[in-house]
Amino acid sequence: MDATYRGGWALAQWMGMGGLGFVLAGCVSTPPAAPARPTTEGDTSCHAVAKDDLKHYQLALGQVATGATPREHPAPTYPPSLLDRQLPPHEVEARLIVDEAGKVTEVRIADEAQVDAETRLFDEAVRAAAMQWVFAPLHVSQWAADANGNTHQVGSEERPFSMDYVFRFAWKDGKPVADASASPHAPR
Repeated sequence: MDATYRGGWALAQWMGMGGLGFVLAGCVSTPPAAPARPTTEGDTSCHAVAKDDLKHYQLALGQVATGATPREHPAPTYPPSLLDRQLPPHEVEARLIVDEAGKVTEVRIADEAQVDAETRLFDEAVRAAAMQWVFAPLHVSQWAADANGNTHQVGSEERPFSMDYVFRFAWKDGKPVADASASPHAPR
């Protein structure tokens, strides 16, 4: 056996023992598993979806729009009376109407008038959560340049807007989950 081979073999032995030590250390230091969350809670997240039936604000030359992003957006709760049924996934389309201050003032749910009692429970969960949402106000600023080419703000205002969301209720790993999806398109 030459020196190069013995060195490689010793290194492999040392790495194997070191790797075993790391594996054993990992087993020893693993914290106990956290208790399972009760099945009466759902995990949620959100983002907007684009709809083509609304007009976007048309900004004039020199106007800049900022804001219209959610600051507070509590998640809807899976309807408690439906927990035992473990229903297939269900989606609720909702349009959130937001005032100049960024507060949701109305929630319009698609096809709400023709729904059954089960669907109505999902709609109510969406409405209850969405009415608590608060957005950064939609702020539109007007900028102009003076004779020297220096720009300065000449006016600004907050405007109302609406955003469309799809809320999805489902089951994952034996637990109810809900999320909302939306696309990052301009407010309307």
